[in-house]
Amino acid sequence: MSNEISNPFDNESLKFIVLVNALQQHSLWPIFKTTPQGWQPVFGPTSRDNCLDYVETNWTDIRPQGLPSLSNGS
Repeated sequence: MSNEISNPFDNESLKFIVLVNALQQHSLWPIFKTTPQGWQPVFGPTSRDNCLDYVETNWTDIRPQGLPSLSNGS
């Protein structure tokens, strides 16, 4: 028997959901864990791979929405 501690966020055999916060940031979340305050489920439960595909398709700009733009003015 292995003494390795497994990270549930990397466990491909679990079901996951995709969460989104007020800044439209996305997070992959195992369904057995309580949804953190300020986050809402938007996809799943389904496989980890399906959730990753959803995030890649729907979170194309990782900058938090609602924050001022960082332009250099040139």
